[in-house]
Amino acid sequence: MSSMSSVAGLSKYIKTLPETKYSIIGMGLISFLMGSIIFLIDLTPGNGFLQDCFYGGLYGLVVFGITSIMSGALNQQVISVLHGINLKIKHSMFLSALSMTILGIIILIGCVISQILHSDIYLNSMLFGCVIIYGFNTLVFWATSKVRFSIAATAGLIQPALILAMYTLITFLFIDTSFIGSAILQITFKAIVAAVIFVMAIYAFIKVIASPFSKNLGIGVLDLLSLFIAHMNEGSNSLEGLFENMSEAIDTIVTFISFKTENGIKALFISPSVHPGPLGDLGGSNMPTLLANKFNHFTMVAHGPSTHDFNPIAVSEIDKVEQSVKRGLEKIEYSPDASRFVRYNSEKANIGVQFFNKGMVILSTFAPEAVDDIEFGVGLTMMAQSRSKCNVEDSIIVDCHNSFSPESGEVLPGNAEVFQLINVIDTINPDQNKYGIKVGCYEDSMETLDKHDGIGESGIKTMIIEVDNQRTAYVLFDSNNMEIGFRQEIIDAVSDLDIDEIEVMTTDTHTVNTISRGYNPIGVTKRAEIIEYVRTSIVEAINDLEKVEVGTGTEKIKNLNTFGPKNSTELISTISSVVAVSKIIAPVLLITALLIVFIWLFFGGL
Repeated sequence: MSSMSSVAGLSKYIKTLPETKYSIIGMGLISFLMGSIIFLIDLTPGNGFLQDCFYGGLYGLVVFGITSIMSGALNQQVISVLHGINLKIKHSMFLSALSMTILGIIILIGCVISQILHSDIYLNSMLFGCVIIYGFNTLVFWATSKVRFSIAATAGLIQPALILAMYTLITFLFIDTSFIGSAILQITFKAIVAAVIFVMAIYAFIKVIASPFSKNLGIGVLDLLSLFIAHMNEGSNSLEGLFENMSEAIDTIVTFISFKTENGIKALFISPSVHPGPLGDLGGSNMPTLLANKFNHFTMVAHGPSTHDFNPIAVSEIDKVEQSVKRGLEKIEYSPDASRFVRYNSEKANIGVQFFNKGMVILSTFAPEAVDDIEFGVGLTMMAQSRSKCNVEDSIIVDCHNSFSPESGEVLPGNAEVFQLINVIDTINPDQNKYGIKVGCYEDSMETLDKHDGIGESGIKTMIIEVDNQRTAYVLFDSNNMEIGFRQEIIDAVSDLDIDEIEVMTTDTHTVNTISRGYNPIGVTKRAEIIEYVRTSIVEAINDLEKVEVGTGTEKIKNLNTFGPKNSTELISTISSVVAVSKIIAPVLLITALLIVFIWLFFGGL
């Protein structure tokens, strides 16, 4: 599996947490059940079954349930007052419920062992469990709330401290008054030492994994994690500020085709060599929609040759793409000349070619084989070669991005796919007859589908181009790639419609990459419904056909702030390596600390 696949796979751990009321109800029920089981294991000999269930349940509810509910409320307030982020009340309550459950399991195991060994280790088990949830809470607060370690460690004390305080009070009032006195001091000392040992192990672990990020990228791993969670939870774009510290200004290009009637521009087809990433609404992730919305006419923003190296670091960078296109439109020359759509192939490389005025478009795909982004340098080579071969001024290269596999690799210099693209461009016949042109357009946001189905904000956009009685459908989904084989299924499903050719493309929007699959291509689910949208869009676009003139353009985009080739690769490789190393370091470090804590609590003096 590639590094990018490994990193994308981490998103499977992103889950939607239950509402606050469910966490509270859960804590009440679980704590009552815990207490009943503890008493039934015969913590208090001589009581009957119903007495154990009732009194044990009340004990569990008071000692574990109420204190955990209180800690859920207090944790959220403390982190908020101390300017932490992300910890909403539902997150805090769920964390308390999870911690309480962990503690309960440890105590129940201790009760069972006590019965087997005929030795009372109930209190030791409770202390051991409290140390674990203290470390767990500290880790969560520190890693996700953008607070200092000292604040996280202090907030992490709230739940175990409340539980131990309530246990001490209940024990003194109802169970064993000898508990008061030197025993409390001894227990407190043991608990403090154990907590310090465990939390220092967590501190050391975080410092170890944070070092590569600080050294290689100059950013804090906990800042990265907490701001990422803020984006996932609230749509916050604060993470873009962190990206600015590792950004790199580049020059790239945008190519476009403009179709106009006597009333002005009817449609724009844009192919920017800018990558719509990294994910969610960060940077350029929603560029296909945001850029299209900057124009007052039908606009398709296809996927130009670019990789994650060319992810804009902020949404505002998309303005530079817009300005370049508008600057190019002022220079464009129009004519009614266009050629028929012709397909060419060489080994795995397949292209669809159509000439417009003084330019041409090349729709590139490796379907049915799976290939990911075409690197910018490869795209430039394709442009230069096609302009020379076909004697045109502009070559609009489109990466159709329509055949996906988790193992899909980018098309980089030196790959076999590069030479296949070069070879297929050499087969293009430049001497195509020119005819008049008609264009029809249609767009649909596909409201019955959403990002969980692989559909972004712009849904589907279809443009029918009619030249010499040949109708070609350019179908563009606002999606990040397409499930392998679905392209052909769509082509077959529309074969009865009044078109002669069709190519299906995706924008590569990364707004859909925020769910548990990590990658989220269109066509995983609801294929029949998606195909029906395609059929409708083609019919409606045909009904919109009218004569147009066409022109093409190529414009440079200057000083676009992106991740850059070095930093993008560094970020992915650093995350991937840290994840791999953590799988080794975390168990060794934390298990060793827990073993020391266990020995100290169960076999230590005092």
